Amino acid sequence: MNEVIKDLFTQVKEVQPLIHHITNTVTINDCANVTLAIGGSPVMATSVEEVADMAQLAQALVINFGTIDDAMYEAMMLAGQAANKKGIPIVFDPVGVGATPFRTERAKDYLNTVNVSVVRGNASEVFALIGGNAHTRGVDAGDISISSRELALEAARKLNAIAVISGKIDYISNGTDVIGIDNGDLLLTKITGTGCTTASLIAAFAGVSTDWFAAAVAGMSTMSIAGELAKKQLKKDEGIGTYRIKLLDQIFLMDGNTWEEGVRFA
Repeated sequence: MNEVIKDLFTQVKEVQPLIHHITNTVTINDCANVTLAIGGSPVMATSVEEVADMAQLAQALVINFGTIDDAMYEAMMLAGQAANKKGIPIVFDPVGVGATPFRTERAKDYLNTVNVSVVRGNASEVFALIGGNAHTRGVDAGDISISSRELALEAARKLNAIAVISGKIDYISNGTDVIGIDNGDLLLTKITGTGCTTASLIAAFAGVSTDWFAAAVAGMSTMSIAGELAKKQLKKDEGIGTYRIKLLDQIFLMDGNTWEEGVRFA
């Protein structure tokens, strides 16, 4: 898989895939900047009058439930159906699912209507998606009854999608294989948007490949490796504001060789 992923970095920069986002209003700017940093081209159209047309132009679609409301949900549904019709990958981020019935029911309804390619979330969000009794704390993970590795495998099978579970060790599964990524830094949890922007990275890689499993591994590990490298660049008198900028720098500087040198599979 290493050679496949290394090639994805080159492909993204050459193709510059258009990644259509319907994402949350907290991190929309971060998602756009990270997409640009890795080599893609972001568009953030959310109006019901144009989302289907925009999805037809894109190479991948990101759906993020962070600030979901009725109007946004309608736009997500239209864009998702258009993406399915075109055959482009959809990366679904079920932010906060399990926290409220509204959010959880809408997420399940979406997955019953739209065929998504990758589901990326924390353990309690994804556990709630597959019917588990999870208590998500806002947008943070709560406790669940199975391991993240087992959850990735089960979720991939039940959702018929690549499952990506974020945590101390990240797990990615296609329903048969499971890959763990033992990279990252605690500071990634101290700034907003690292989960949302990881979905953007996955979408950028998926937009230039039919191997969405490799794209998910590439996107998840890129964020974690960049988090480590950004931490190493911090000086003693620098904090999370500087870290945020250095993280974007490291994503921009990431290539296949840097990725291969840094990745640690679990």
